[in-house]
Amino acid sequence: MKKSTIVVLSIVGVLVLLVVSVLGWGIGTYNSLVSEQENVQKYASDIQADLQRRSDLIPNLVETVKGYASQEEEIFTEIADARSKLAGATNLQESAQADSELSSALSRLLMVVENYPELKSNENFIALQDQLEGTENRIKVARTKYNEAAQEYNTSLKRFPTSIIGSMFGFEQTEYFEASEGAEQVPSVDFGA
Repeated sequence: MKKSTIVVLSIVGVLVLLVVSVLGWGIGTYNSLVSEQENVQKYASDIQADLQRRSDLIPNLVETVKGYASQEEEIFTEIADARSKLAGATNLQESAQADSELSSALSRLLMVVENYPELKSNENFIALQDQLEGTENRIKVARTKYNEAAQEYNTSLKRFPTSIIGSMFGFEQTEYFEASEGAEQVPSVDFGA
């Protein structure tokens, strides 16, 4: 074989190896972004499921309270309106806003409960209180996991050279689940003794 043929074959071999390496990196990067994006969507679904669970518990809580405090109609209406907004939310930010309104209304309901000592000792009410407290904890954990996954995904999208693949295939940054104004006041689910 001629020396020039060997040189040409070596150059072609190096070029093929380079193309295969770049292609492999691109495919691996794309798949990594898809996995991170799916992880973000999974945690967003977890938040929605936990918000729905809490929303489903509230009618039982309201009915239990109504048995003792039927004159508190205004708060019952606020809770129903807030639940409707949460059910109609179409994205995570709308859910966060509706969740804030629901938490506020629920907090007011729980303050009303303080005026009815016999209600605080009701078995159904105590069981609902425990379920609500557990659900609040699940929501907090789901929000934290979602925001961690969103941060990992968003960071990947900003890093070079991953940002090239991200922009080529239309990956967009995701929003964080941020509490609405005034949501720093978590509804108290401690009914005390």
